[in-house]
Amino acid sequence: MGLFDFLSNKGEKEPVKPTQPLNQPAGNVGSFGTPNAAPTAAQADTYTVVSGDSLSKIAKRHYGDATKWHQIYDANKATIGNNPDHIEVGQMLKLPKL
Repeated sequence: MGLFDFLSNKGEKEPVKPTQPLNQPAGNVGSFGTPNAAPTAAQADTYTVVSGDSLSKIAKRHYGDATKWHQIYDANKATIGNNPDHIEVGQMLKLPKL
């Protein structure tokens, strides 16, 4: 039953209630209903590089301190390579917990 059905029936029937409160995420499900990995205490956040990003900008945004870019680089050397100034749009970076 939709809202218009409810209104046209002058409230005789109660509309369907959501099974999950609207302000609470449903369990372990991410965007578009895809399951997320189970969170762990040591699990790092991830970040997808966008145009104009640098490790220091990401560190400033995520940690509030641009000098923490070294931690991001150390956690992503395999992805970034030997030059921390060369990150590419679309790269998925791990943002370690500090």
